Amino acid sequence: MKARFALFRPAGRIGWATIVAILVGISVFGAAWAVAQKEDAASKNRKSTYAALAEAPEKAREKRNPFAGDAQAVAAGGKLFEQHCVQCHGRNAEGAKYGPSLLREEVQQATPGTLFWILTNGVVRRGMPVWSKLPEQERWQIVTFLESLKLQPATAHSGNLQPVKPVLR
Repeated sequence: MKARFALFRPAGRIGWATIVAILVGISVFGAAWAVAQKEDAASKNRKSTYAALAEAPEKAREKRNPFAGDAQAVAAGGKLFEQHCVQCHGRNAEGAKYGPSLLREEVQQATPGTLFWILTNGVVRRGMPVWSKLPEQERWQIVTFLESLKLQPATAHSGNLQPVKPVLR
């Protein structure tokens, strides 16, 4: 009977210590692996969120904004942004439940033509609708408004969303 239950005999101190060390090692490794996977997933999600900017064709990227520097277009674009974009991108364009931040470096460095292309074609797989039914002038005004946000430091985006007012001469 003793031979039969030899496996169930209590292990010595070295045996228990080894078992505990192995279990602790496995749990630490598992936790580290889970954190790494979560960070990797977040990084991939962030990259894929802004990947559509790179998909704009060269011809679209090179388009010039006909309202560049026009203060009235900035104001009109701000109103259009509030009407059509705030519910997804947030009041301060910092992102919300359904839309990413438009203050991120990826968006801020995009050309006006790229922003216009994204606005026109949407990013349907990410939930952004196609806005091609908006008149072209209004889409360019929204782009002009988004470009005005580049003039402000990222920390200045609190409270009401107001673009920097250009000096009129």
